[in-house]
Amino acid sequence: MGFRQVTVVGSGIIGASIAWHLTEAGAKVTVISNARGGVATPRSFAWINASWGNSESYFRFRIRAMEEWNRLAAAVPAIPYLACGGLCWDLPPEKLKAYAEEHRSWGYGIRAVSRDEIAGLEPHLAGLPDFALHAANEGAADPLATAEALIADVRSKGAEILTGIDVRSLIMDGNRIRGLVTSDGDHIADTIVVAAGAGTAALAATAGIDVAIESPPGLLVHSRPTGKVLNGLVIGEKAHIRQTAEGRIVAGSDFGGTDPGSDPDKAAEELFATVQTMLPDAGLELDFYTVGHRPTPKDGLPIIGPVGRDGLYAAVMHSGVTLAPLVGRLVAAEVLGEPQPEMLAPYRLSRFG
Repeated sequence: MGFRQVTVVGSGIIGASIAWHLTEAGAKVTVISNARGGVATPRSFAWINASWGNSESYFRFRIRAMEEWNRLAAAVPAIPYLACGGLCWDLPPEKLKAYAEEHRSWGYGIRAVSRDEIAGLEPHLAGLPDFALHAANEGAADPLATAEALIADVRSKGAEILTGIDVRSLIMDGNRIRGLVTSDGDHIADTIVVAAGAGTAALAATAGIDVAIESPPGLLVHSRPTGKVLNGLVIGEKAHIRQTAEGRIVAGSDFGGTDPGSDPDKAAEELFATVQTMLPDAGLELDFYTVGHRPTPKDGLPIIGPVGRDGLYAAVMHSGVTLAPLVGRLVAAEVLGEPQPEMLAPYRLSRFG
């Protein structure tokens, strides 16, 4: 059972994946957004992983999402996805060992590697630790290019893509949401799926719905394109770095970026100087930096599902790049009438009371 019309608010990687999966399932889809590719997506480090800091249940959700990347990239060949593997030593040695033991017991493909092995994996990297962990199945995908590839595919299949439009409020009819007030006029739909990142809370609030999210800032630096100096992701003690398909080194003091404080220019220069010490022979030059605001539910877990009123659905999360293929598939199925209680029950907004 499908809806005659589903409107997705947001064209970042989550909104784009939802729109793609809805279109593949036969829905009539409209995507409305203010900025091409969303706001947080182009400012994402884009590490695809099921790494440390998660409960076992959320770890397994993320593992499923990592597996879904192969399916989505095969279906849309323009997606620049690479399962390049990742090195990690961003924990004290004892915690690193405990993390490895825990995740190996959960079935994560992770192993300890010596300094010599690290040098073999990443010969341009300096300041190597005595040991690190290597997860061969971790990867990365250029987030903006991925979102754009998905949007281009749904446009070619008949979806309506409306960009540069401000979505101002939800239109209510009793207990039902029947559309949107936008800068381009009212827009009516059977179902509204809000995948607007940090903007989700403000839009939901126009219907009296509290979506418990925060949007901490995150600084990432981007080098000018250079020759190949990294083979995979490096989650190091001083910085997290990866190389894009066009040769840029992208780095943050952690994978989400950190608060640049009152002087982001200085913070970016200091961070980039650290990256230069990690890759001393690469001749890196700073091109630009970004400060993204990561849409993060207050307990760290995704918010996915119907919210508050009939006809309204939300999907907002940090780790959007990792989760996008799985969330897109599950949301499309549920919106079109196939409940997903087993997979999505832990991520409903109702858990906040």
